[in-house]
Formats: sequence, structure tokens, C-alpha cells
Amino acid sequence: MQSDVIRVLVVDDSVVYRKIVSSVVSGLPGVELVGVAANGKIALQQISLLKPDVITLDLEMPELDGIGVLEELSKLSHRPCAIMVSAFTTAHARSTVKALSLGAFDFVVKPGHDTAEENAAALTRNLSTCLEAYRSGGQSGTDVTAKSTIARVPPKTTRIPRKSFADPRAVVIGVSTGGPAALARVIPALPSGLSVPVLIVQHMPPLFTKSLAEDLDRKSEIHVCEASDQMKPKAGNVYIAPGGSHMKIVTVAGEPTIRITDDPPEQSCRPSVDYLFRSACEVYGGALVGAILTGMGEDGTRGCRLLKERGSVVIAQNEATCVVYGMPRKVVEEELADAVVPLDAIASELTRHVCSEAIPCN
Repeated sequence: MQSDVIRVLVVDDSVVYRKIVSSVVSGLPGVELVGVAANGKIALQQISLLKPDVITLDLEMPELDGIGVLEELSKLSHRPCAIMVSAFTTAHARSTVKALSLGAFDFVVKPGHDTAEENAAALTRNLSTCLEAYRSGGQSGTDVTAKSTIARVPPKTTRIPRKSFADPRAVVIGVSTGGPAALARVIPALPSGLSVPVLIVQHMPPLFTKSLAEDLDRKSEIHVCEASDQMKPKAGNVYIAPGGSHMKIVTVAGEPTIRITDDPPEQSCRPSVDYLFRSACEVYGGALVGAILTGMGEDGTRGCRLLKERGSVVIAQNEATCVVYGMPRKVVEEELADAVVPLDAIASELTRHVCSEAIPCN
């Protein structure tokens, strides 16, 4: 980003929503509204002319929709960051997940409150959060498949001894901004015969995590689903916490069991990475492999500290391949990571710790 001021182009075919989003953008500090466009075809012309840093992008538009714009952006020399503006529907959730997998930075949901004032306030909060994430390190146009060197980080935390790193009982992953695209590189690369379950918290609202799970399941040999209450985590399966709810692991009749709760948010997050990691430590002890991927904020740091105290392995995504290097940065800075790994090496690093001669992966 060349300036402290974020230049934004608003793209929406609805006159009403174009005005609402434009008004919100114009009122945000450190943000400049540089233009509007009524469809994707006009948006591409405006992008070439105005060179915005960020575009807010509606999904359904005449001439060229939001997905079409994202596909065209990859051909441009100037590639602005795209924030999708999505309706709270199953169809839009599926399209939003596709948009994120195509490189959209993040998304906001069109609010459905009773008054225009409430809707404007909600949109202001959500857009402000996305733009702040972009300002703090958004990698628009970055090649997140970069094959940079894996950094082995000597553990500084005193460990509770366990038999070895070769006998984990589960993998736990925390991810936020940039997560759907990152997970689309990690999960399909896991072997179908993985000998442990994988439990994931991705910061997302309801509906969107279900679409994310379905999308990943289609792309992967390993089975992926949105978790539901009372599920028993099985080896070779991936469970994604449902948006808007916490996921934790408890023991029921001697078996690890998923519980979905409406406990209060932690660090303004529900689902929370810390919440999942803490419960996993209580059930699995040190027999875990944890990973923190791209995302804004510090959710997951406390959970990783618990993992380290129990003797578990902690892996962090490296800065060069993160969309936002917030969550992994904190884990690395607090010397909680055993390895700092580029995105395309995450799956092999997880598999390396899970699979061994004692615990083969098919």
C-alpha cells in the first residue's frame, strides 16, 4: 500500500446499497472513497483508471458478477484487494466461499436489522474491521504459495514430557482472515488415511462455515464437515466449528466428543481458537499437533501456550504467505512455535508429525 489513506471503489448494482456503502466508506477515518460502479464491467474500467487499494464487491450484478470480476483481476497489473459484500443466504454463502478461494481478502454480510441506522452501524463496524486488517498487513496480489524456507524454532518453553512427538491423537488448527483460501491449500493436501481427526476454528458467521466445509470436502480425499453437537471425532475426518458458536472437546463415556456451545465470545471471537485449544488440551493432554494460520488479532496465542506447556507441537504459518500476519506473528513472537512454515508446506509438516512408522498414514 503506497499511502496511509486507503482508496476504496464501491461496486454494487443496487442504487440503495451503493449509497449506503459509499456513505459508510466516506465516514471511516483514513479511508477515501474514489468512485462507484454499478456492475463488474464498469468496475474493471474504474480499477484501471482510479487504481483503488480496495474494492467492495457485490456478488450478484448484471453484465459481470463479483466472481467474474475476481477472475479478471488476476489478469490486471494493478490488483486491488477485494472485500465481498454478501447477503445472509445459503446461496450467497456458497458464492462467498468461492470468492474467498479465488483470492478475495475478506467479506462482510449485509446487515438485516430493523432500522437503517442499525444497518449502517453494523456495516460500519464490519467494514472498518476488514479495512483495519488490510491496513495492518493485507497482502493483495501476494503469491501465497511462495516456497520460502521452513524455519525450525528451538522451543524455549519448559515442556511436560510425553513419550514422543510421534503419537498425537488430534490436530487442531486456528485461522481467520485469509483462512478459506489457506485451508483450500492445506486440507486437500492431507492424506485420506490420516490417523487422527483434525479440528478447525475458522472465524466466520453461521451458514458460511457449512459452505466452506462442503467446498473443502469436494476438493479433498479426507472427509470434511461442519461439526455438530455430540459428534465423536474420527481419524481421517476434518471438523470445522460452526460459525457463531464455540466448539470444544469433552470426554463422554470415555470417548472424546464434540460439544457446540453458545458460551460468551473470547477476544470478541465465537468460535474461538483459544476455546477449542484449551478444551483439546484437557482431553488429549500433550498428544496434539497445533497450527496457527493467517488471521488478524491474537486468538490462538493462549491456546498455543497451553499446547506448549503440555508438550505438544505448534506450527505457525510464515509471514510471506499470510494474508494477514497477526495470529501467527503473536505465536512466533512469544516463542511458542516449533516451526514457522510457508502455506504450501503446512500439510506436509502436519503429516510429518502425525505419521510415523508407529502411526502410518495410508
